[in-house]
Amino acid sequence: MTFDELITEFDRGLRSITGVSRMSRPMPQPSAAPADLPAAAVDWSASPESFEASGSAATQAGELTPAECAHAAGLMRVNHVGEVCAQALYQAQKLSARSPTLKAAFDQAAREEEDHLAWTARRLEALDSRPSLLNPLWYAGALAIGLAAGRLGDKISLGFMAETERQVEHHLDSHLDALPPADVESRAIVEQMRTDEIAHAKSATDLGGVDLPLPVRSLMRAASKIMTRTAYYI
Repeated sequence: MTFDELITEFDRGLRSITGVSRMSRPMPQPSAAPADLPAAAVDWSASPESFEASGSAATQAGELTPAECAHAAGLMRVNHVGEVCAQALYQAQKLSARSPTLKAAFDQAAREEEDHLAWTARRLEALDSRPSLLNPLWYAGALAIGLAAGRLGDKISLGFMAETERQVEHHLDSHLDALPPADVESRAIVEQMRTDEIAHAKSATDLGGVDLPLPVRSLMRAASKIMTRTAYYI
C-alpha cells in the first residue's frame, strides 16, 4: 500500500467514526406518501425486535409522536452502526485481498455503503437524535474481524461478506416491520439499503464466496444481536 492509499484509508475510517460521510447518491425519497396512514398504539418500552401493533390511532404521514420519533431514531442508530461496521469490514478485507479484482469489488461495496452511512446520519439529525456513542468500539471490532477473515483467503473473505449482507438483509426486513407507519422517510432509506445489501451478497457469491460453517454463522448472528440491542439505546 502506498502512502497516499494509507492516508485515504485513514481518512475514510476517521469519517466513518466521526459521522462526516459523503454521499454519491441522493437521499432515497418515499415513492408515495398517502395523506393518512394507519398507525398503531405500540409498546415502545419493549425490545426493538418485539414491537407489535394494537389499537387504531391515525397519524398523518411524516408526523411522528415523541415515542415514535424516539423509536425510529433507535432503529436508525442501529442501522448507522451497521454502516460504520461495514466501512471497517470492507476496508480490512480490501487491504487483505490478494486479487486486484477483489480489492476493487470491496472498494466499490464500501463506497455504496458510505451512502448508507451518510443517509442514516442525516436521518438521525432529522429525528433530532445522534449516532451511537460507541462507534469507535464498533469500528475497531469490525476492522479486526475483517482482517481476520481476509487472512483466511479470498474465498472465505467473500463468503464472510455474503453472509454478513444476508444477515443485514434480514435485519433490515425486521426494521421495515418495526418502523412507525408514518415514518416514510426512514422506510425509503431502509428499503434502498436492503436492495443494495442483496446486490452485495450476490456479488460476493458470484465472485467465489463459500458458505461459512453453521457455528460461524450462528456466532455472527449472536454478535449482531448484542450490537443491535446496545446501539438502539447507546
